[in-house]
Amino acid sequence: AIVVEEEVEIPKNTQTVVIRVKDTRYAMAFIAAAFYSHPAKELTTIGITGTKGKTTTTYLVKNMLENAGIKTGLIGTIEMIIGEEHFPASNTTPESLSLQRDFRRMADAGMKAVVMEVSSQALMMHRTQGFLFDMGIFTNIEPDHIGPNEHKDFAEYMHCKGLLFQQCKHGIVNADDEHLPQILEGHTCDLTTFGLGDGADLKAEALAYMHKPGELGVYFDTKGIVNMHAEIAMPGKFSVYNALCAIAVAHRMGCRVEEMEEALKKVRVRGRIEMVKVSDDYTLMIDYAHNAMALHSLLTTLRYYRPNRLICLFGCGGNRSRERRFEMGEVSGKLADLTIITSDNPRFEDPMEIIRDIETGIQKTDGHYVEIPDRKEAIRYAMEQGERGDIIILAGKGHEDYQEIRGVKYPMDERVLIHEILQENQQAQQKQ
Repeated sequence: AIVVEEEVEIPKNTQTVVIRVKDTRYAMAFIAAAFYSHPAKELTTIGITGTKGKTTTTYLVKNMLENAGIKTGLIGTIEMIIGEEHFPASNTTPESLSLQRDFRRMADAGMKAVVMEVSSQALMMHRTQGFLFDMGIFTNIEPDHIGPNEHKDFAEYMHCKGLLFQQCKHGIVNADDEHLPQILEGHTCDLTTFGLGDGADLKAEALAYMHKPGELGVYFDTKGIVNMHAEIAMPGKFSVYNALCAIAVAHRMGCRVEEMEEALKKVRVRGRIEMVKVSDDYTLMIDYAHNAMALHSLLTTLRYYRPNRLICLFGCGGNRSRERRFEMGEVSGKLADLTIITSDNPRFEDPMEIIRDIETGIQKTDGHYVEIPDRKEAIRYAMEQGERGDIIILAGKGHEDYQEIRGVKYPMDERVLIHEILQENQQAQQKQ
């Protein structure tokens, strides 16, 4: 049989069945679910959408549930996890056939739950049709992924994000986000709200910032549906919001307060405010912040820790919106004491053209900056500049372990680059 959207000619005397539908992608999701015997029915399915926080929140949820003895699979930007097996990700949210296959593998491996990132593109393309999520989570939203190859405008972006709440049984949503009414337009699920305001079902209060050598974090208390004291080794208010999402999910799954508190203390996420201990003088971290909203949120948060200086290293991806480059340059120029502009994934563009676009944005400010196109040399320079009390952020690459240049992904992991720089410095000292 074949499924089509338009009339097709089939040779005579064949046994082929032709099924004509309005949208083959939509139909494919239901076919895939049936082909793999509806594996989502054997799992508690948790979908997370939002502009930022999706990846971190998936790991927070997984850690909490696993800590309570609930075997949980994960699907997201960085990887897919089934038990002890880790598989690299190709898309944030897989195509429907791959997704249902992954669900089947998880169910057969004894997973009881799956937590996954749900991108706006996936919702727009019906990748998550064919089943209802048990829980849908909304973290936040700001204009992003808007352009010729993504969403035509912010309204469409919000509409696509909101589709999750017509495809889930229960929604867990950020009550503090100003765009929540648009996200929930047409929702069909029950709701739990979280936030810092008094009206939320789960509220965080008494926030306090933690700063240890090479480590940043935050303490807070929760009130409402869960009363607990939380400590998380990730900085800032946005980490509190991510933690609230996970606490609300874990509470709904029957986890005990002590299990939640323990899990929050232990969780670490690759490439998401990832601390790399290299010095007792300054703090070095790697983060995936690759748009103006994420970078602004990150740098603003780090300012709360009162660094001696805030040093921000980043580049921008090629064959993507030029507007993003101007905006990120302006954000870093305003909030960082020193910006180091370097290369990210230039793809099919000239790296220097991208750097010049970032420079255009930063020149709107009084910010100090240098340009070092080679990312390893840029990191070396950043580390050489580090003084007591400084915070150095390597932004944009996060979990990635490659650099994409003209269609080829070359190995490049910032953790490896840092290690190489430390070794080279040590060897240079020994020769003196």
